[in-house]
Order: sequence, then C-alpha cells, then structure tokens
Amino acid sequence: MPLLAGCASTVGVAVAPDAADPACARVVLALPESLGDGLDELRTTSQATWAWGDPTDPVTLRCGVAVPGPTTEQCVTMETASGTSIDWLVRADAEPADTGSGSNGSDGTEDDPDATADPDADPTAGPDALLDPGSSDWTFVTYGRDPAVEVHVPAAVVAERSTSFLDALSPAIAQVEATRACL
Repeated sequence: MPLLAGCASTVGVAVAPDAADPACARVVLALPESLGDGLDELRTTSQATWAWGDPTDPVTLRCGVAVPGPTTEQCVTMETASGTSIDWLVRADAEPADTGSGSNGSDGTEDDPDATADPDADPTAGPDALLDPGSSDWTFVTYGRDPAVEVHVPAAVVAERSTSFLDALSPAIAQVEATRACL
C-alpha cells in the first residue's frame, strides 16, 4: 500500500512549545493507528503531533503543550478497563479552532466559564457527560503530566460519535508519569 500512503493527505498541526521533550517521543510511538471506525491515522506536519479521521476535520493530538497548573476548569478522570486512568481538562472551544494556529487555549491560560464542573456530576462518567454534541469543538488537555498532551476534537466528530475513543490514547498518555490528579 505504499502508493496510498504517498497520496495521503497531510494535516497541518502547530508544533507545541515542548514538543522536543523525550517523553513526547514515547507518547507518539505508542499512539494507535486508529481511534475506531472512520478515525484512521493521518500524516501531520509537526513533531510530536498526530491526527486521525477526515483530513478536513481531523482529531488532532499535540504533545508538549503548556502544563496546566491548579485550575477550576472541568477535570475528568477517564478510567480504562486496563486500570489506566488519565485526567483530562475539558474545554469547549467557543469557535472551532484552526489546528494550524495553536490559538485554541492550549497554553493553559484560558478559563472557559462554560466548562465549569457540576458539583453533583460523576467524575468517572467520562468526557461525553459534559458535551453538547456538535455544538462546538472540544479540547482535552492532560492534567498532572509533564509534558502535557492536548487532543482537539472537532464539532463534526463530536456530533457523530462518542469521545470515548480517548481511552484508546491511554496507553500512550501513560508514557508520561502522573504527578497530580483531578480533585
């Protein structure tokens, strides 16, 4: 299939500030080729990035984004069947992000007032419990890991499927040791 690979679309993804961190190489090497039906691997333009799905509206991953400090943002613990748990900050993007610009709050400084926690919400319910499908793009940033990993999910993907595919990223994300956890 080399001919198909040569014709594959390349997705422009902005490099993260700490993409050269050796832990990012471990993360990228452990990423799955597919996140499920229709979300197959795409080529990207930058170090420590990955993409899946439709090249016009891909799910993208960037390793080496700014590590979030203590925050009041919505933090969700996703536990997998293998026992791995990953803490994610969940951010609704007011406007669909340009995957090539890096201007979607990935620097850890923007707080989204619409992404505040429901004190009665089940923190193990997973990220879909927080989503209004298809209304906006969503960005998930690992919490308590350095370097941090950001996953951007376009509204078109959220409208068509659950974001439970994030659990497929857990073995790769677990390559970076957790030093803090959601409260």
